[in-house]
Amino acid sequence: MADLEELFAAGAVEAGPDDVVGGVPARLVAAPASTEEAAALIAASSDLTVAIRGSGTKLSWGPPPRALDLIIDTRRLTGVVEHAAGDLITVVRAGTPMADLHTLPGQQLALDAMRPSSGTAGGAASSAAAGLSGGSSGGAEGGTAGGTAGGTAGGTVAANASGPRRLRYGTARDLLIGITVVRPDGRVTRAGGKVVKNVAGYDLGKLYTGSFGTLGLITECVFRLHPAPAAIAFVRAVAPPGHAARILAAQVAPSALEVHAAPGADPEIAVLIEGTAGGVRDRAADVARMLGAGASARTSGEADARAGSGNVDVGTDPPPWWGAMPPGDVLVKLTGVLSQLPALVATAVGAGATVTGSAGAGVLYAAFPADCPEPHGRVELMRAAAIRAGGHAVVLTAPDGLRDTLDMWGPVPGLALMRRVKAQFDPDHRFAPGRFVGGI
Repeated sequence: MADLEELFAAGAVEAGPDDVVGGVPARLVAAPASTEEAAALIAASSDLTVAIRGSGTKLSWGPPPRALDLIIDTRRLTGVVEHAAGDLITVVRAGTPMADLHTLPGQQLALDAMRPSSGTAGGAASSAAAGLSGGSSGGAEGGTAGGTAGGTAGGTVAANASGPRRLRYGTARDLLIGITVVRPDGRVTRAGGKVVKNVAGYDLGKLYTGSFGTLGLITECVFRLHPAPAAIAFVRAVAPPGHAARILAAQVAPSALEVHAAPGADPEIAVLIEGTAGGVRDRAADVARMLGAGASARTSGEADARAGSGNVDVGTDPPPWWGAMPPGDVLVKLTGVLSQLPALVATAVGAGATVTGSAGAGVLYAAFPADCPEPHGRVELMRAAAIRAGGHAVVLTAPDGLRDTLDMWGPVPGLALMRRVKAQFDPDHRFAPGRFVGGI
């Protein structure tokens, strides 16, 4: 049994009214400042159920925990431990805000997790554009093109979050090359390293990525970096999702290719082009011609201006919906093969959902109000369409009363293997019990 005096000595305090995960209140909260402190805390909490909290932007994702004794808060596990510019890597503590990692001189962590819906289009556009205004190198920094407002490094990895630029740079699991984790038994595990080509042993970083805090506490991450682009341009058009195939078939190398559709509104496509000023200008003009003739392009390496003709707009600011989760109480992540994305978007919009996501990576987010008729039927309609499209549909979040009655995960291949991994890493099922697929 955990010794309360030992827990208090390790930094735990009594929880407050806001220390809640999925509607379940915690008894204790602790905020270790180092891997060593975290290991001592976890070892002292040997029979307590645990949830991990970063900035809290994704605490509403997934089912509520079956029980919750201790919240481990990473707000003191912050800071850049190392930035090796010559090796294009950085080592950061898990509680470091992602926004801090988009201001590295001349380089960028090209990981732009979707941010929550801002509720106002102007606010969303301002937030998405903030990181595109130019870094220390004099070029466009571009780190928050998809928005990471409020997220932390550890939380982004734990949720395998990614945004528009996953098309070019990949997701958290692609950019993570090293990780330090405190296991549920208090032992510290390190995997990977500080070089991009690291193939020794099991790639435990990918196992922890997307585990939603069920396998241990991430305390440090090593990320691969990319040079900051000298210029950027957004090409935005009123066009059906099927037009995205034109961009993918052309040799314009988009960094992101996003679609947005809502009931009663014309669908839109937006393309992000990054590179040198001349190259971006030429490729943006090519994209504009593909989506609608006549638009002229200016990049962030030149005067900041917008130009458009007809249904196409070319400029250096993203559209208001760029990198933001669509508004709605019920949020569903949809995936499918690229050829089936137009049909998947049409089904979701027909079910009353607003849809935003990558037409280049096959990942969409759909949201609708919880008080609409037949919310269960709407989810199942989208899930059936996603399965037909060769993908999946996962309910990320829903209001408390509705969440308990929804099938949040749908069919999950490999569930038996996941259960064995959980039993190996956390045999007492202390970490985030019930928060993951299949009650894991």
